[in-house]
Amino acid sequence: MTSAESEARKSLNRLRRAAEKAQRELDALEGALRHAEGSDFPLGTYEQVAESLKYVLDFTEEEGARLQEKILHAGGLEPGRVKHGG
Repeated sequence: MTSAESEARKSLNRLRRAAEKAQRELDALEGALRHAEGSDFPLGTYEQVAESLKYVLDFTEEEGARLQEKILHAGGLEPGRVKHGG
């Protein structure tokens, strides 16, 4: 794996963890404010933000799979023929 590929994987993992943390924090914020604000709570806005975070998480999954395929291909391996440990 080249240093560019390694750095890309590290960056992608950091982005994924940041999005997961943001999702947890959004859930905590929503829980606290929804209870305190009742009917004044802007549910639609929170749903939009949650959807945006889901989009980022989906992106990291897709980009991770794409990057892995490129790394395997560059190494002369066929992605579908690699067995995962388990």
